Amino acid sequence: MTAAEELVAVYDAEGAVVGSAPRWRMRAEGLWHAATGVLVRSLDGTRVFVHRRTGTKDVYPGLHDCLAGGVVAAGETPQRCAEREVAEELGVRGARLVPLFRTRFVDPPVRYHASLFEVRTDGPLSLQPEEVAEGWWTDLDELRARVADPAWPMVPDGRAFTAEWFRRRDAGEV
Repeated sequence: MTAAEELVAVYDAEGAVVGSAPRWRMRAEGLWHAATGVLVRSLDGTRVFVHRRTGTKDVYPGLHDCLAGGVVAAGETPQRCAEREVAEELGVRGARLVPLFRTRFVDPPVRYHASLFEVRTDGPLSLQPEEVAEGWWTDLDELRARVADPAWPMVPDGRAFTAEWFRRRDAGEV
């Protein structure tokens, strides 16, 4: 089965699962779905792992991101999806994922319910060559500056979620 044929969970606008569809159909029709993002921080919390997506990704190819994650498969929970994706993309296994917040992202035709998590590790990381072109650790001040710079080629959802994370962090909410 190709990635385009994978069955993904289809949601309604309010966040309830209403069925499933092949990934290609979800993309072509802009169906509501769910996805996860995992912020990978160093054990001391001072650095975040940033990566550049490969040019073959079906959404936002070649752009930077600081969240590992992906689309929730049919029958999968967001927690399980986050565990699976951070293991596949970065080789992080067995570390405790901490829920951060849930939100929605709309950038037509992309529409999804997002569940954001954090994991702490100093690695080693193992980058999945099909999805991650390169990656590096950056400190929080540098990441904040990059996220605020509209010229930096970052995925729009990752930019929005990371900016929200900084806002919540500054307010003592996460």
